[in-house]
Amino acid sequence: MSLLTHARTMARYNAWMNEKIYQAASGLSDKARKEDRGAFFGSLHGTLNHILWGDLIWLQRFATAEWDAPALEGLSFDPVSSKTIHKTEVFADFAALTAERAVIDAAIEEWADTNLTEDILTSDLNFWHTFRNKDMTLPMGLCVSHLFNHQTHHRGQATTLLSQMGVDAGATDMIAMPRED
Repeated sequence: MSLLTHARTMARYNAWMNEKIYQAASGLSDKARKEDRGAFFGSLHGTLNHILWGDLIWLQRFATAEWDAPALEGLSFDPVSSKTIHKTEVFADFAALTAERAVIDAAIEEWADTNLTEDILTSDLNFWHTFRNKDMTLPMGLCVSHLFNHQTHHRGQATTLLSQMGVDAGATDMIAMPRED
């Protein structure tokens, strides 16, 4: 499987899993979603916000790189201007968070399907690293892989939090994702 095919598969997986997680979380009260449960970002709501925040950081970097990324145009990157990395709450309201998640997932899928190429994936990405407070250059393929790995890592935490609250999000394995063919 090529890196491009993998990125496109991961974009589909990301959207599929986010829909499952958000659907499972929608049955909980706002209080339950926001209760500090000792996770990296405190609550399920905090974890979901962090995933979206991380996606926005990377998508902003991709959108402002030297390659055309029409699928990312029009996205709001305002939330990622904050220097308060781990405490950033993109949306306090779950309905707004859910709606933005769907917008971002659609943009990621469109970007992977129509803007991302093997040439881009084998190029370097130059960007400002917020944590290290310096310019960085990394292989774009690594950056795209990191975008999806970061999502998967924190969604694993989200499914654990849901499980602790008695909610089963269902199968999370990529091979359980409905196939397009």
